[in-house]
Amino acid sequence: MTKFMKAALASSVLVASVMGANAANAATASADAKANILQQVTVTSDGSDLDFGTIVSGASAGTVAVNAAGTATCSAAIVCSGATSAAGFDVTGTENATVTISTDASVTLTNANLDTMSASLTPSVTSIVLDGTDAFVVGGTLAVAANQADGAYVGNFDVTVSYQ
Repeated sequence: MTKFMKAALASSVLVASVMGANAANAATASADAKANILQQVTVTSDGSDLDFGTIVSGASAGTVAVNAAGTATCSAAIVCSGATSAAGFDVTGTENATVTISTDASVTLTNANLDTMSASLTPSVTSIVLDGTDAFVVGGTLAVAANQADGAYVGNFDVTVSYQ
């Protein structure tokens, strides 16, 4: 046998033994790939706004608080009348999923003369487990300055609903 043939045979034996050793020590495992798709969550106004009613300001500052039921409580320094309401919102998404609710911390109300008042905001809940009939409200406390300028005051605020 020639040297070349001996070298080729030795190389073949070496390659076969290495490949065989790897195959004998090899292992295989598998895993599943998963995905859970959620319906896009939506939040819409139910048409009711946060309404602090009609307020008569006085010589001292005061507050008007509207709770989740839409009932107003006025401090002694001011007079309140008229209909009041909390702002209402409807939520849709995947049933049995939990969503968190957040609002702006406050809203600034402005009249036509650019006079302002500020209201802190309070959502009725901070999370909901969706069941198909989901809603929440936002109340707040309006700070009325002493001798607050008259006029119709309006401001807008945002609510955010997110899956947990």
